[in-house]
Amino acid sequence: MSSSPRPVAVVGPTATGKSDLALQLAERLDGEVINADAMQLYRGMDIGTAKLPVGERRGVPHHQLDVLEVTETASVAAYQREARAAAEDVLARGRTPILVGGSGLYVQAVVDDLSFPGTDPQVRQKYEDELAELGPVALHRKLAELDPTAAESILTSNGRRIVRALEVIEITGAPFSANLPTPGPPRYGAVLVGLDRPAEDLDDRVDGRVTRMFDAGLADEVRHLEEKGLRHGRTASRALGYQQVLAEFDGADDMTAAAAETARLTRRFVRRQRSWFRRDERITWFDAATPSLADDVLALLTT
Repeated sequence: MSSSPRPVAVVGPTATGKSDLALQLAERLDGEVINADAMQLYRGMDIGTAKLPVGERRGVPHHQLDVLEVTETASVAAYQREARAAAEDVLARGRTPILVGGSGLYVQAVVDDLSFPGTDPQVRQKYEDELAELGPVALHRKLAELDPTAAESILTSNGRRIVRALEVIEITGAPFSANLPTPGPPRYGAVLVGLDRPAEDLDDRVDGRVTRMFDAGLADEVRHLEEKGLRHGRTASRALGYQQVLAEFDGADDMTAAAAETARLTRRFVRRQRSWFRRDERITWFDAATPSLADDVLALLTT
């Protein structure tokens, strides 16, 4: 292998086994893991995010885990700054940064020249008021008129991103899509590795994961975080599983229903993740069920 470490980004849908592969690569490449899952940034959000417990990390250093309180709003710009600093520190020590996660924008913020225009509180508030009054679908139609390219990449249900896109268009006078990077050689010479599994297999894994989360006490975790202000966290309170449990706290307190809804929405989220990552032609894809997965990925890194 080259004497200079090559960073590796392990990406793909939820429940494919990214964390396990990242650990294997870290052990064999003298590496350190950098989290790229937006919800694993939060302290205390452990069960519902499938965060790897400290005792199962095999002594591998992990970065960008447990860095935010649930009342804080996650920022891609802040994450970009901190994650890049971590990657550069790992590289400076002659070790291999292994970026792992399913939050596509967070991965992109590290490996691409993704820029973040400033914000204007008054403009932001105007569009947030419109969002509350009209709903995300109406605002998405407005975005489609102003910037069809941006509208195509943002879900009609993602009110927060729609508001941000409209804000950027108004304060910069340029399309929001002008700030999206054109994929080129990844920063640091990173190698992008994608994990996937057949749809039915992945659906079963998602269902099993959600069942284990609720059996492990997700409702108790949410109740504890509620006391710490979870309901006031604009990002954390919307996390899959946490939002569904909070809704049941306000309703019938039916955790079976919360689990079923969490599984359904996670399966849908998996399909969106797959669509996002499949657009990036720099990613080399692997079947996560292959027994020789780690060896196959290591072979890619030596070419």
